[in-house]
Amino acid sequence: MAKRIKTGVQGFDKLIEGGIPQGHTVLVIGTPGTGKTLFTLEYIHNGVSKFKEKSMYITLEQSLDSIREQAKGIGLDISKLEKSGKLTLMHIPADSLGPHSIDEIKAEVRKRKVTRLVVDSLSTLAVNAPIYTPIKDIALRDIMNYKAFFSPPVLGDFVIKRFIYGFLTDLKSLGCTTLVTSEAPEKGEYLSRDTVSEFQADGVLLLTFESMGGEYSRSLLIRKMRGTHNDEDIHPLEISSKGLKVHTIK
Repeated sequence: MAKRIKTGVQGFDKLIEGGIPQGHTVLVIGTPGTGKTLFTLEYIHNGVSKFKEKSMYITLEQSLDSIREQAKGIGLDISKLEKSGKLTLMHIPADSLGPHSIDEIKAEVRKRKVTRLVVDSLSTLAVNAPIYTPIKDIALRDIMNYKAFFSPPVLGDFVIKRFIYGFLTDLKSLGCTTLVTSEAPEKGEYLSRDTVSEFQADGVLLLTFESMGGEYSRSLLIRKMRGTHNDEDIHPLEISSKGLKVHTIK
């Protein structure tokens, strides 16, 4: 049986037989405001503070100060962990992304001997995919195998899917247990906007928000988790100044 990596999020690990199988890459999908970033912040904080794992949080959307403030909102002081050298925060603005950005990320992870990783978010990477996948790098055989007429919109869609597949494969090669956030479409048959990451990832957590006038408006559903039995129910997700809690349905 694979080693389990505990998230430390109250009520969650017991839903997947004690934790995420080591080395898995798990998508945390949801629309804005569902708690994706907060879930991954608690995961990364607990990795250092509770389980003594070297950890890294890579943000492509928000500033580092914004990330630190959000963590404080759920009672987490990640600045203290940064000073210890066991937690690294990295901000890569979208306008500075380039063809070698992924290689730079991989080099930092290996140099710092990181075992617990977060990337926020895959949606930002997908939007900028043409930046790191020049058209000249797409082999003719790839285009022929795609079996589609390549008007510009179709070619762009192909580049995004090809990039996302390669990026997640690269993440897996690092051997980290990784959470990657991604925006969910408002509707449609796919869980993610890029339509491919949910198949490539080892696990998928779906976070939702629905104002129903009850005690809990957010919920969590484990849609997929390879290598383990997982609970298949929808669970209320509580976010408070003391952290996150996944409630058991009675």
